[in-house]
Amino acid sequence: MENMLGLLRLHVIRGVNLAIRDSSSSDPYVIVRMGKQKLRTRVMKKNLNPEWNEDLTLSVTDPILPVKIMVYDRDWFSRDDKMGDAFFHIDPFLEAIRIQNQLGGLPDGTVIMKIQASRQNCLSEESKIVWHKGKIVQNMFLRLQNVECGEVELQLEWIDVSDVLCV
Repeated sequence: MENMLGLLRLHVIRGVNLAIRDSSSSDPYVIVRMGKQKLRTRVMKKNLNPEWNEDLTLSVTDPILPVKIMVYDRDWFSRDDKMGDAFFHIDPFLEAIRIQNQLGGLPDGTVIMKIQASRQNCLSEESKIVWHKGKIVQNMFLRLQNVECGEVELQLEWIDVSDVLCV
């Protein structure tokens, strides 16, 4: 793929306190979009606190594009119901990669950067970008928007396929 900076692996860990869209539960799944790319998790039947533990991998060509997370309730005989959405930008994550590449040799567990939850992002709590077992990872809880309740927990990991971000 031309102009690819690297791969962003999203580990979709779980949903927390998701909205009820069927009679007493929901059958949630997650769609992840970045530009024209669209990936999805499997459906978790009758579960408001699903544990997907699935890896979805996006090719990053434009670091300015936001990553959009959409949660839906699978319906078999009608259109799937929306259960909320969230987004995040990867530029702080890419900046942490640059910092780590410049510093090098960081001890395991080093916090490279912290992102505070604010009205400008969907974070429900502070998110840390950490050097962990030879990789840069970021754990985040995203508060779903356009819905009465719900959060999604993700972990980001960068897979370097070039030396573009090494300088």
